[in-house]
Amino acid sequence: MLNCHTERSRSVVSVSHNLEQNMKYIIYIFTFLFFAISVNAQDNIEFKKLENAVLAGGTLLRVEAFPSENIKLRPVDVWLPENYTADKKYAVLYMHDGQNLFDATTTWNKQEWMVDEWATKLMNSGEVKDFIVVGVHNIPQIRWQDLYPEKAMDFMPTKVRDSLITIAKESNFNVNFKGDEYLSFIVDELKPVIDKQFSVLTNKENTFVAGSSMGGLMSMYAVSEYPDVFGGAGCLSTHWPGAMPSPNNPHPVAIFDYMKKNLPEAGTHKLYFDYGNKTLDQYYPKYAPNVDDILKEKGYTDTDSKNLFFEGTNHSEHSWNQRLNQPFVFLLGK
Repeated sequence: MLNCHTERSRSVVSVSHNLEQNMKYIIYIFTFLFFAISVNAQDNIEFKKLENAVLAGGTLLRVEAFPSENIKLRPVDVWLPENYTADKKYAVLYMHDGQNLFDATTTWNKQEWMVDEWATKLMNSGEVKDFIVVGVHNIPQIRWQDLYPEKAMDFMPTKVRDSLITIAKESNFNVNFKGDEYLSFIVDELKPVIDKQFSVLTNKENTFVAGSSMGGLMSMYAVSEYPDVFGGAGCLSTHWPGAMPSPNNPHPVAIFDYMKKNLPEAGTHKLYFDYGNKTLDQYYPKYAPNVDDILKEKGYTDTDSKNLFFEGTNHSEHSWNQRLNQPFVFLLGK
C-alpha cells in the first residue's frame, strides 16, 4: 500500500510538472506571436505623400487612421524638410492638433500654424537644427478628454472632483479622461514607428513636444510624465483654466499642484510658455505669476525656460503663427 501511494504521488507530481511546463510553453508562444504581430503591424504602417498639400517647403505624409490600442484612431501627419535624406539624422517635434499645422486651405477656419514656413526658414538660416514634425490630429468631439492632463484631477479635493464629474454627467458631458492613454499612444505606439521608418535621433535631447491651448497643457504633461522621452515642451496660449473659465475654478489649482510635484527639475529640459490677452487668452495673464513661481522653484532660469507675454494677441492659429519662431528657436536652436 505504501508503494502504491508513493507511485501515485510521483505520478501526480509528474503531471503537475508537465502542466506547468506546458503552460510556460503556451505563454511563451503567445508572447512571441503577440510580439511578431506587433512588429509586423508597425512594418505595415505606410505614410503616403499628400500630393495636393499647399506647402511653403518640404513634404507632407499621412497615415489616415494610425493604429492604436489606446485612443480612437485618427490621422497622423509627418512633415519632412526640403532635401530630407537618410544620410543624416533629424530631431523630432511632436505636435498636437495636426490638421491645423501646415495647410490653411484644409482647416476649419482657414488658418494654420505655418509650421512648414517657419521650419524651412529657420533651418535654411541655420538658426535651428534639422528636424521633422509629427502632427497628431485631434478629434473635435473628444479633444478636451484627450488633452486634459489626467493625473491633475488627483490633486483636486475628492468632494470637488466628484461634484464636477456628477454635474458633467447630468449635462451628458463625456468625462472619460484619456490624457494618459493619449501619451501612451505617442510614446509607445507612434514614436517607435517614427524612430524606425525615418532617419531621426531618438534620444530626449532631440525629441520635443508642442501645442496650444489644451495642447499646451498636454505638452507640459508629456514632459512631466515622460521626462526621459521628451527634452522640451512648447506650450503656446496654455489653457490654465483647464475647462470653461469660471469663478472659483478648481482646475488651475489642481494643475499647478500637479506641476509643483511632477514638472522635471531644471538641468536637462527646456520649457517654453506664452500667452496673449485677447479672446480666450484674456483669462491667462493672471496665471503667469503661478507659472513663474513654479519654474523658479524647480530651478529654471531664462536660459532653459520662457513665459512670454504677447500684448494684443488672441487665441488663434493666426496669433501663434506670428510668434512660432520663438519656441522653435528656443527648443531647437543650435
